[in-house]
Amino acid sequence: MRFWSIHPKYLDSKGLIALWREALLAKHVLEGRTKGYRNHPQLERFRSSPRPIAAINLYLSFVYEEALTRGYNFDKSKFRKPKPMNIKVTRGQLEYEFSHLLGKLKTREVKLYNKLKNTKTILPHPMFKVVPGEIEAWERVR
Repeated sequence: MRFWSIHPKYLDSKGLIALWREALLAKHVLEGRTKGYRNHPQLERFRSSPRPIAAINLYLSFVYEEALTRGYNFDKSKFRKPKPMNIKVTRGQLEYEFSHLLGKLKTREVKLYNKLKNTKTILPHPMFKVVPGEIEAWERVR
């Protein structure tokens, strides 16, 4: 389970679809509707938000918007778009995730990898505010 801090526009189709499914699962976890994944470290940033369910709904809304730009047919009824909010993410986390994504793309989506490999400015997912810092404590570094 990975909730990318990077902008969803960087993801290939497999990555975007997986993100949608995993974020929907996270929503169910935060709502107490499933027993699995309750202690997953990637959920920490949403749980630490003042409004965890609103936070995951907002996260989903931006994934949904990216899907629309690609012509995908994701189900908008799966979330409610709340008022805007920001969650902080460290620069180190953003850079780590982008590098992690490039590693995946190098083998499964070479054209996109070649397009992104020289990216200098990494954009965050629209709900995240980038702050200075290293990789987040909840990240499981490979």
